Amino acid sequence: MRIISKERDEIILLALHSEEIGKGDYLLIEDLDGKRGLLVQVYDEEYHNTQSLLEDMIRDEVVNAASRCNPYDPLEIGDIARIVRDARLLRCKIRASVEDDRLSYTASWLPSRVSSRIRRVDMLELNSLIQSGGRASGIGRGRGEGMVTIDTPKMRPIEIGYSKDGETITIYAEDLDGKLNLITGKKGSGKSHLAKSIIKSLAEYGAYIFVLDLNNEYLGLAWRHDGGKSSIGDKVLFLEPGRGLRFTLDYLGKGPIASMLKYALEIPAASLREFFRIWDTLVSRNRLSISNLIESVAGWRSNELVKDALASRLHTMLTSGLFTDSNGVKVEDIIRERSNGAIAIIGMGKTTPVVRRMTVELLLSKLVELLEQGKIPPIFLFAEEAHLYLRDTYWEDIVTRMRHFGVFTTFITNQPDAISDSIYRQLDNIFLFNFTNENDLEKIARASMIDAESVKSIVRTLPAKHCMVIGSVVNNLPLVMMTMQPEVLMLGETKRFFSNKRISTPPSS
Repeated sequence: MRIISKERDEIILLALHSEEIGKGDYLLIEDLDGKRGLLVQVYDEEYHNTQSLLEDMIRDEVVNAASRCNPYDPLEIGDIARIVRDARLLRCKIRASVEDDRLSYTASWLPSRVSSRIRRVDMLELNSLIQSGGRASGIGRGRGEGMVTIDTPKMRPIEIGYSKDGETITIYAEDLDGKLNLITGKKGSGKSHLAKSIIKSLAEYGAYIFVLDLNNEYLGLAWRHDGGKSSIGDKVLFLEPGRGLRFTLDYLGKGPIASMLKYALEIPAASLREFFRIWDTLVSRNRLSISNLIESVAGWRSNELVKDALASRLHTMLTSGLFTDSNGVKVEDIIRERSNGAIAIIGMGKTTPVVRRMTVELLLSKLVELLEQGKIPPIFLFAEEAHLYLRDTYWEDIVTRMRHFGVFTTFITNQPDAISDSIYRQLDNIFLFNFTNENDLEKIARASMIDAESVKSIVRTLPAKHCMVIGSVVNNLPLVMMTMQPEVLMLGETKRFFSNKRISTPPSS
């Protein structure tokens, strides 16, 4: 390989077809003395084209088409010509520089086009370079191999996939702690597989995880493929709104109820004020319940439009099944009863969109309240199919505030345009699966922590179950990997009509 040119943060290299270099690979351009080098990543490749080369190819094709005999080539010039025609240009982005075996994210020098040496960097060497620059992911041939503690001790590895060479790619739970993450890609690309791998490992380390599950597929975390209970089976709790997940009004209090009425049920401000006047009256009499609220609204002296708005919202609350007068769920009890970590799966696969919004708003508001009061430890929140309930009115505020309180969110969606720019700007890590839609690619490219050219070129050609990892978990050196198959039961697969059908021929007429 040879350097052709450099422009801003991009270096173009000439490579032969026999050199097995592809998109996402890292290369090290070293000075002759080997004391310093540039770490670059291939983001695109193309044929090396010149006008003379094109004319030679056309001439050869015409000659071959007109000639009926084998060409005589004793000097094997034709083989050399074929090698030249297959030459490629590798477009690379400068990611860092290496000086005295240490990584630096500033590159203020230009390598020699004549004497520099260029070689591919395998994942083990890349891991060593990353860790020399500070906090990073670990990549090795097995759990724990090649992992060095730098700065903050990191003792909780999470194996999430494999490199092109089959080496295990490991991130650390410590690099997800306190972070905001996004897992996105088109349908069927492997987003949920990755999320389940991360959730399983976090639970094994004693974390408390809440999963907003819109397809009722995360219950499989409790079981292995062979039907036996998984290693985290005892930590999994499945709650369905209106069934296992019901709250008392006394437990929820004014704050979560107000948020639900405002954002999920869109109650007018005037009606909300009257609602809490009625609420306070019933609390003072120790008679707070849904049925008493409905009865009080019917006899309340107020504007008829206000009363109608209150009555319709209270009817929705009553029919949702989310509220009970006794034996409701308490988040504190879920955590207290599982001292070594838990996975609370909120199964919303059978709920209506309105009840789904109510559930999400009540749960998030209560979690924030409990965290503010110090009644529960920090938690990890995984929002599956986030585009179905992401609303600018409350998610932007929650994402900003919850990180200070101790809720660390991972959004999982196949519609990146459903997430606002203000949330994108706060992301710490992005796990990007395949996208081919130009609008989706444009949205992700603008919001990612690296250059748009790399995102558009690499993500567009990713195979299924492969993703590009960007952010603090890889110390801002983007990696391309194949996701790991979780050891738990994978639910949520696409149901097919013809999968178990025998092929039959239509009856003859």
